[in-house]
Amino acid sequence: MATLTAGRTRLSTLDLSRLGPNWYAAVMGTAITGNGAAALPIDLPGRLALAEAVWTLSLLLLVVLLAARGVHLVRHREQARRTLLEDPSAAVFYGCPPMALLAVGYGALAVGGPVLGARAGLALDVLLWSAGTLYALAVAAGLPYLMITRHRLSALEANPTWLLPVVAPMVAAALGPALVPHLPEGAARQALLYGCVAMFGASLLATLVLLPVVFGGLVHSKLPAVVLTPSLFLVLGPLGQSTTAVHQFADALPLALPGTGPQGVAVARGLAEVYGVAVIGFALLWLAVALVANLRALRAGMPFAMTWWAFTFPVGTLVTGTSALARHTGFDGFTALAVALWLLLCTAWAVASARTFAGLRAGRLL
Repeated sequence: MATLTAGRTRLSTLDLSRLGPNWYAAVMGTAITGNGAAALPIDLPGRLALAEAVWTLSLLLLVVLLAARGVHLVRHREQARRTLLEDPSAAVFYGCPPMALLAVGYGALAVGGPVLGARAGLALDVLLWSAGTLYALAVAAGLPYLMITRHRLSALEANPTWLLPVVAPMVAAALGPALVPHLPEGAARQALLYGCVAMFGASLLATLVLLPVVFGGLVHSKLPAVVLTPSLFLVLGPLGQSTTAVHQFADALPLALPGTGPQGVAVARGLAEVYGVAVIGFALLWLAVALVANLRALRAGMPFAMTWWAFTFPVGTLVTGTSALARHTGFDGFTALAVALWLLLCTAWAVASARTFAGLRAGRLL
């Protein structure tokens, strides 16, 4: 009883001055664990119930975190301003909040119906997708601007966290097409699909610009601290999310542009499959590199930190990407791969969640 009381006391006296935007990674990782379960191309026992439960938890976490960050920004406004303008290693994590909004919003539509009701789930997705998309675009333009004009950086010290701001529009692009069927036929559907494709292009090209810089930094300077080793998983995010996006575009095409006809839809799906197979191939290669590097770091005594949440969301994008490939190709190999990746995601999420809660109770994280 004394231990439980002490734990509650520590949780009630958390230092919110240390609550940065990186904490939204916990919401992202939780939401995509539920969304990934719903996306699986095979009906595992308890799959949908688990998806609903985990997504509900992500919604609660988002509400609590939004409130806590609101308090932080009111009480520590100058500190937050300095972090954004003068600390590039922390500023890049402003890419996390919009992705958290987008992931929870999509889950409201995909699995939140039994929890909220269909109409409320749709309304919540519209709200969170709209807010998350505007936030993502602001971050994707604003952070590179600060990198160019204000932040003191060296390309020789680049690391995968640099990708966070530019990946956010890709998340918006991948999750936006789910709203197409709920819009009036005609211009509204077309505008949404075209907008998502534009964000896909913007994010993909920005990622292709940054990836060689990031790899060069890793080869030249290595990671500055062993605790950043989980950030290697962040490279998987744009790979899995772009694969998800192209398949979502192909699914939305006949609704947004009915004049394309069956042949046009078949071409779109074919291109999505070719792109997806190629990109997932590279993603699996990088996943092997990231896994081995992190196992090495764990053997060297890598301590727990919020960077461990990088094990979750990027792997979740591979789950949704391979699930889309399985549905469109009918190939059982992609189905098996999607399930295996989802089990890896569940393991990573369980470990990160347990260690985060333990760290909060002990007062080591806040």
